Amino acid sequence: MTTTYRIAPSILSADFARLGEEVKSVIDAGADWIHFDVMDNHYVPNLTFGPMVCKALKPHAKTAMGRAVPIDVHLMISPVDALAASFAEAGADLISFHPDASGHVHRSIQAIKSKGLKAGLVFNPAKPLDVLEWTIDEIDLVLIMSVNPGFGGQSFIDSALRKIEQARKWIDASGRDIRLEVDGGIKTDNIRRVANAGADTFVAGSAIFGKPDYKAVIEQMRVALG
Repeated sequence: MTTTYRIAPSILSADFARLGEEVKSVIDAGADWIHFDVMDNHYVPNLTFGPMVCKALKPHAKTAMGRAVPIDVHLMISPVDALAASFAEAGADLISFHPDASGHVHRSIQAIKSKGLKAGLVFNPAKPLDVLEWTIDEIDLVLIMSVNPGFGGQSFIDSALRKIEQARKWIDASGRDIRLEVDGGIKTDNIRRVANAGADTFVAGSAIFGKPDYKAVIEQMRVALG
């Protein structure tokens, strides 16, 4: 079966002074999703975007032909539920959160899905995948962090490859259509290795937004993915 790969540029590395234009540019360059990193200066040591920014960017998240491009919200916040609901109302399409940031993981998943959105769980580099045993029938996305959350521009942590392999086995055994996303240090020179471990969706921040030609980088990634 042929794998459909998705590239999700993270606007954490975009030019904040012209986010709408940046979102349009990266979509024109071939982005499949827009990755929206939400940090609260509590769960992680940084502060980024809120629901109002998501709502403002929603009209820009479409192709030149008018097709909507999914906004992939990654919540690095604690607690989860109230802000997840706000992002649902602001136009998010997928919302992922860290299990250790929720008092009741299953309830948080249900709250997201009750809004008609897809729900995902995020696993930090040193966190096990154990909670998947109890939630894999409910979720649509597993996001493996290959850096410690909180800042862009970090280097890929190689031990994440083993976790990606493990997550892929669990997903395949479930028989469900669950995306396996990886976030952190994804570059043109390692994206194939990450795909070989089982990932099908790739978050890239500074590797794309830090370059003068977004389209060239995304095309190089697709060539590497084959």
